Amino acid sequence: MAALRSAAVELGFAEEAPAWRLRSEQFPSKVGGRPAWLGAAGLPGPGALACGLCGRPLAFLLQVYAPLTGRADAFHRSLFLFCCREPPCCAGLRVFRNQLPRKNDFYSYDPPPEDPPPGTGDSVCLQLKSGAHLCRVCGCLGPKACSRCHKAHYCSREHQALDWRMGHKQACAQPDQLDHIVPDHKFLFPEFEIVIETEDEITPEVVEKEDDSEIVESMGEALEEELDSMAKHESQEDKIFQKFKTQISVEPEQILRYGRGITPIWISGEKIPQEKDIPDCPCGAKRILEFQVMPQLLNYLKADSLGCSVDWGVLAIFTCAESCSLGSGYAEEFVWKQDVTDTP
Repeated sequence: MAALRSAAVELGFAEEAPAWRLRSEQFPSKVGGRPAWLGAAGLPGPGALACGLCGRPLAFLLQVYAPLTGRADAFHRSLFLFCCREPPCCAGLRVFRNQLPRKNDFYSYDPPPEDPPPGTGDSVCLQLKSGAHLCRVCGCLGPKACSRCHKAHYCSREHQALDWRMGHKQACAQPDQLDHIVPDHKFLFPEFEIVIETEDEITPEVVEKEDDSEIVESMGEALEEELDSMAKHESQEDKIFQKFKTQISVEPEQILRYGRGITPIWISGEKIPQEKDIPDCPCGAKRILEFQVMPQLLNYLKADSLGCSVDWGVLAIFTCAESCSLGSGYAEEFVWKQDVTDTP
């Protein structure tokens, strides 16, 4: 899996991929499904992955593999973004960072193979090498076990009840088959690989335009006066939105923009954070923008539910400027959500 580079703006695009490429051994950047945890120790628990607004379990939205060049302790490095998808809330967001040296207790020193391993199937791994069990529904840490079979693990009562309705009621009597009959719950978002291109290397398509000079001349001064009038009444909000549209117009399907320390492109003039709005890392370092999630990702999530669903204009993810060392644990970083403002 190609790593993101921070020297330039990288654009992420959602593409379908086989299941084996979206597992942790491949260090994937991916959308949806269950998280492919980078390290098996120190995973965020159910409390850390609960919505701060409604208290329900958060859904895994995406992860980004973003190692830091020249940093031995961050040879492997990933960011994991979660969101609330429970109506009427659909607002909570949390992001976590994990980083490991090349030599670690979880992965081979050598890069993973580019070809699928022999005998690869679609079975879901619900137990990490550390022995930690994962929730059958969401793939996050599952400290609770079914009291009947003691084989199925969950992060919460909500997900145990959901899995019971989705088939565990019948499968519970066949515990040896549990790993082979894990359903893809509707709680999960559709799964895609995030593929990366450098923005400066993308060449816009050449579009032939009709010669409209005669039309403009025929409209004469009336058109010029109308345009002047429109320009005078154009609001700052319009200008920001137009700048946003112009900047993404070359690649309108981009779902992510990556670059440590870059300036985000905002979709609205409302709710743009000031420096004081971005909390420092507990280590004392400032947080800087690492990547932003674009509204185009919503098209892939199939999350619409009678007008009440996950929604955003821009999600800006700020991380520790020093990417402070974590051992093998996970540190929470900061998400800023900017909604689309309706303009008259």
